[in-house]
Amino acid sequence: MTETSIRTRFAPSPTGMFHVGGARSALFNWALAQQRPEGRMVLRIEDTDAARNRPEWTEGIIRALAWLGIGEEDPHFEGPYFQSAYADKHRETAQELYKNGRAYHCDCTREQLEARRDNPNLGYDGFCRDRGLEAGPGRALRFRVPDGGPTVVDDKIRGRVEFDHSAIEDFVIARADGSPLFVLANVVDDVEMGITEVVRGEEHLSNTPKQQLLWEALGHTPPVWAHLPVIVNEQRKKLSKRRDKVALESYQEEGYLAEAMVNYLMLLGWAPGDDREIMPWSEMTPLFRVENVNASSAFFDEKKLRAFNGEYIRALGVEEFIERCAPWITGENTPWDTDDYDPEVFRAVAPLAQSRVAVLSEIVPNVDFLFLREPVEDEKSWAKAMKPGVGEEMLAAALERYSDPGLEWAAESLKTATEETGATLGLKLGKAQAPVRVAVTGRTVGLPLFESLELLGRERVLERVSAALEKLRSQGE
Repeated sequence: MTETSIRTRFAPSPTGMFHVGGARSALFNWALAQQRPEGRMVLRIEDTDAARNRPEWTEGIIRALAWLGIGEEDPHFEGPYFQSAYADKHRETAQELYKNGRAYHCDCTREQLEARRDNPNLGYDGFCRDRGLEAGPGRALRFRVPDGGPTVVDDKIRGRVEFDHSAIEDFVIARADGSPLFVLANVVDDVEMGITEVVRGEEHLSNTPKQQLLWEALGHTPPVWAHLPVIVNEQRKKLSKRRDKVALESYQEEGYLAEAMVNYLMLLGWAPGDDREIMPWSEMTPLFRVENVNASSAFFDEKKLRAFNGEYIRALGVEEFIERCAPWITGENTPWDTDDYDPEVFRAVAPLAQSRVAVLSEIVPNVDFLFLREPVEDEKSWAKAMKPGVGEEMLAAALERYSDPGLEWAAESLKTATEETGATLGLKLGKAQAPVRVAVTGRTVGLPLFESLELLGRERVLERVSAALEKLRSQGE
C-alpha cells in the first residue's frame, strides 16, 4: 500500500434512522480519507436484509452524510455501492472456499448440537468436519477454523488482541440455499473494493478474527483494523435508541448546526491536543490520528453538545443566522399565520435572539410574541408574575405611563419609564417589569424586554397590557 492509496469504508445498514455512533464512525473514516490526495471513503449500503431494504432508508443515510459534509461532490467520496449487487461474487467465493478445503457442509440442527453438549450455550463441536457432505437441503457451509494457535488482530486503537482458535467455532459462512452470511459478504465486498483500513465500532471486534481468517484464506492481506470505543450515556450505559436520543435527524430537526455536531462527534474518543475543543473541520482533519483514539468508552454529553452549538450559533454572521433560522421562522409549522410574519421585524430582533439561543428551534418561543396576534398563555408564568399587590397595580400604572404620547417609544425611554413607574409602587425594576413582560410576551423569560416593546410597537403593547389588566380584574371579582 502506498502512502496515498488508503481506502476506508463506511458500511451502514438501513434502519430508518442514522445513529450518532454511526455518524462518528463516518467522520473518522472521512478524516482518514481526506488526509491523502488519493484517499477514498467508500460508502457501502449493507442492504441484503430484505426487511431493511427500503429506498427511503438508504436515502436517509445519504442525506445524513451530506448534512455532515460527506458526499459525492468531494473527490474523496466514492459510492454508494450496495452489498446486494455483489451477491453472485459472495456465492462464488463461498464455493471457492469449499473447493479449497477451507469450508465444509454441515447438516447439524441446533437440537442435535445441544443433545451432544451438556451446556446448550457452547458453540459448534465440529461434528461434520470430516464427513465429506455434499451440498444439499439443510446443509449450511461452515468455515474450517485452523487447529491450534491464535489469530492475532493488530488493532490501531487496542493494540495486539489475540483470539485463540479453540474459542472460535467453525462458523457458518453460507446458508443451505447458498446465500452468504454477513461475515463472508462483508469480507468479499472489502476485498473487491480494495479496502485498506476498517474503522468501526468496538461491537464488531468479536467478528474481526473470523473476518481476518477469511481474508487470509482468500489469499489477501487483511486491512488495518481500528475499533472505536463504545459511546455511553450519562449512566455510562451504551447509547440505545430505546432509551436515548440517538438519531442524528432529531438533532438536525431541533436546530443543531452541522458544523457543531461534526466538531463534537470528532471529540468522542479523540482530542486534537492543546486543550482545544472548538475547532473547524479543516483544522481537525490534518491532526486526526486513529491510533490516538482512546479505547475507553466515550460519554455523549448532550449538555456539552448544546454548549458547542451555542458557540457556533453566536459565531455566525447575523445574515447567516437569519438564513439558518428560516425553516423555523417561515416553515409550515410556525405557530403564526404567514401574513403576520414581518421579515424586517425579525431582522431587527435577530441579533438579540442570536446571543440567547442554543439551538435554532429556540428562536420560535423567543420571537413568537412579535408575530402572534395574542401572546401565548403560560399559566406558570402568569401565576408567578401577576401576584396580588403587584400585577394589577403595576399593569395599571404601566398602561397609563405607556399611553403618554410624550413618551418616546424607544427601548431606553421605556426602561426609564418602567423603572420610575415601579418606584412609585415600591418596586425595583426587576419586579416592576415582570408583569409587563408576561402581559406582552406570555412568558417570564425571553429577549430584553424594552427592545421587545420597541419592536412590537406602542399600539400592540397597549392592547396586550390592557387585556392582561382586564383579565386580572375579572379574576379578582
